[in-house]
Amino acid sequence: MTKSPAIDDDDLPRQPKVLLVDDDEVNLLLTSIALRERGFDITEASGGEQAIRMLADWLPDVVVLDALMPGLDGFETCRELRHLPGFESLPVLMLTGLDDDASITRAYEAGATDFFVKSTQWSLLAGRLRYLLRSARTRQELERNKSRLARAQDLARMGSFDWKRSDGGPIFSTEGLRVFGLAPEERLPFRTLLRMLPEDERDGLLTVLREVLKHSSVLARDVTVTLLDGRQRIVHVEAEPEFNEHGNLIGYTGIVQDVTDRRMAEDKIKHLANFDGLTGLPNRRQLIWRTERALEHARRLGHQVALLLIDLDRFKVINDTLGHSSGDELLMEVSRRLRSCVRHSDQVMESSLEAMGSRSHRTLEAVGRLGGDEFVALLPEVTDERDAERVAKRILDLMREPIFVGGQECFVTASVGIALYPRDGSTMADVLRNADVAMYAVKSSGRNSSALYSPMLAGKGREKLELETDLHKAIERNELVLHYQPKIDVRSARMVGAEALMRWRRGGTLVPPGDFIPLAEETGLINPFSEWAIKEAARQVRIWQDNFGFADSIAVNLPSRLFERTDLVENIHAAVSAYGVPHHAIQIEITETGIMSEDNTIPVLHRLNEIGVEIAIDDFGTGYSSLAYLATLPISELKIDIKFVRDLGLTPQSSAIVGAIIALARALGLRVVAEGVESLRQMEVLHRLGCSVMQGYLFSRPQPADDIETWLQQTVLPRKAPWIGKAGEMDLGDALRPVDSRDARIKPAG
Repeated sequence: MTKSPAIDDDDLPRQPKVLLVDDDEVNLLLTSIALRERGFDITEASGGEQAIRMLADWLPDVVVLDALMPGLDGFETCRELRHLPGFESLPVLMLTGLDDDASITRAYEAGATDFFVKSTQWSLLAGRLRYLLRSARTRQELERNKSRLARAQDLARMGSFDWKRSDGGPIFSTEGLRVFGLAPEERLPFRTLLRMLPEDERDGLLTVLREVLKHSSVLARDVTVTLLDGRQRIVHVEAEPEFNEHGNLIGYTGIVQDVTDRRMAEDKIKHLANFDGLTGLPNRRQLIWRTERALEHARRLGHQVALLLIDLDRFKVINDTLGHSSGDELLMEVSRRLRSCVRHSDQVMESSLEAMGSRSHRTLEAVGRLGGDEFVALLPEVTDERDAERVAKRILDLMREPIFVGGQECFVTASVGIALYPRDGSTMADVLRNADVAMYAVKSSGRNSSALYSPMLAGKGREKLELETDLHKAIERNELVLHYQPKIDVRSARMVGAEALMRWRRGGTLVPPGDFIPLAEETGLINPFSEWAIKEAARQVRIWQDNFGFADSIAVNLPSRLFERTDLVENIHAAVSAYGVPHHAIQIEITETGIMSEDNTIPVLHRLNEIGVEIAIDDFGTGYSSLAYLATLPISELKIDIKFVRDLGLTPQSSAIVGAIIALARALGLRVVAEGVESLRQMEVLHRLGCSVMQGYLFSRPQPADDIETWLQQTVLPRKAPWIGKAGEMDLGDALRPVDSRDARIKPAG
């Protein structure tokens, strides 16, 4: 016998295990030797019973059975073998000396994989075994792939189906039936499938199916089905046509997949992308999309669109006072109220609206949240501005009702700006910007109202923006200047100090303080401006000392927020040291409201007093300071506000108030200065009440430093002013207070 090389097929075992069963010992021996020489690992069994016992705990790669054996023959052995777990697809080769059709048929019926007629052609037998092994390996791989596919389809909730024109309906795979909640042995007729669909979708699906069949096109559609157990699912159906050799449509093959979870996730993502997480209202992205679509329809149909920008008034106060959770609670309640004021639509608008009819744009109407405490109401079709104003009125009326948040009753009003397309802009950006301009106009005029946009408002907005831009560069461009208003002791007609008032020379023109000081406070520029004023005042003191022996102080108004700075005392010290003037040369003026508004103010005032900087309370009597605080504050001077001075000599009440302030100052050992003195009458009454230091237009308007020197030389020293000498003519009696030690350093001007 010729020895063949061992099997080296990549897809087969190196030595395939063979169970050889034959009751003829000679045949068993010869066959074993021949197969071993050809690379097989042979295990022998002399009968069917022995083979079954051996297979109870061992699995060969292939079984070779002799057909005719005493006792349990090959046919019965094969039949029993097939009932053993794991042996359903094991390759079994039947050896027989019979070649009649009946024996062959009987072998296959018993479960044999193939048969071989006994002979000495051992190479042919070995080849047949290798073929069986390859076939078995291919079949196993197919079974594994089929199992993997079934598992993958099961995980993906997917199944397949076939539909032939000759069949009554689609034939679903086991996985396909599972998609519809059915067991593998159940069937799903087309009528039953249709009944699973909502009634309003059935006609639409049938129309689509007719069109698909008519044109032999691909079907791809999501359908909503109600399973037999009542669950609602979304099933994706996709199918491709099949044609015969003549190009005729014979049916469709495709897949069904339960995409409910995916669709829910997509809808959630879409909702998060288009709606505000806190209030559930359309967000900025969705509002922009809706507004642009509304403008497109308005452009085509010739109607107007209104955009209402709604900003809550003083929301920050509630947010900071009650906490952010209460602020969120308030925003949710506000959104609920705003939603009730319009025909609000929560639908995610992302597709074409044309299929919804000529008035489909009305479904765009909604209220949304731009961010923070800003909301927008979109009215996609209005007849005129009155429609928008009616909605704004509904909003304002609802907002005036109390809101309970954080266990407390709150009142939150709103400012509403209204802009119309096409009157106030041709694009979404233009309309929204102009609604914003109108809203800020409401804020500026007192809040809790609405306003229509007008070009005049836009002009004011642009002017404010330009003013703010230039204001940021004022110090850099050396445009800030100080004007000085003298403080006059009317008894001796002397200048006993001055108040520095900031001015802005913008493009060669002085900007009124009322136009830029509030803007500086709003933008935070007031801090660097005030620091500049301190340095400039110290420089001017040095000049006046050298020019005419000025030995008093220049008062600088400081905002309360500057006292939050930890370096204020150091900055003042550095300023006076740089110009070699005493600390008392700079006086700090702060309002009584400012003193009480910041926690750090009073400690800073004490530190300033320790280094010799004097403190004056400006606009005294108009704030809410406590007299208990007044007694302990390190202040040197009270300034009577112009409101009390204006009516002196006209009403007894004014004289009573001013007299009380002067008496209080004298009791506390403080100097008192009257502001805004404009007439001899006011001067005379103040002098009679005991106040001799004054400032106001009667004496001098605020002027540049050089003009102050000229005023001193030409008016005060020659005693040419009409007010000079008037105080000396009056009967002052006991109202005049003696000059205290601090006044002793005051020298005649010049």
